[in-house]
Amino acid sequence: QVQLVESGGGLVQPGGSLRLSCVASGSAFRSNTLGWSRQAPGKQRELVATFAGGGDTKYADFAEGRFTISRDSDRRTVYLQMNSLKPDDTAVYYCSLQNIYGARFWGQGTQVTVSS
Repeated sequence: QVQLVESGGGLVQPGGSLRLSCVASGSAFRSNTLGWSRQAPGKQRELVATFAGGGDTKYADFAEGRFTISRDSDRRTVYLQMNSLKPDDTAVYYCSLQNIYGARFWGQGTQVTVSS
């Protein structure tokens, strides 16, 4: 059974930085795609960034240049470094894992609040 546990959320001022972490367990990881999505109040969940098992990364337009996704060499931990944060980045951030069969699993989410 796949489990994803996020950490690192919190309150940060505009222009600040946060680093989110997600540890995955219960699956074969090297060929999986790990990623981050977010959901703001009253809005649909949207993709932030993904890191495929082969090393390819993809970013949403709003994340390009400000956010960086990375994975540990064991492929079990994925990070999201977020810089130059804006109030619009306030959301619950979810870690996800998609396996080679297309099944997707989600973590419980971690709150990120950008406010002065």
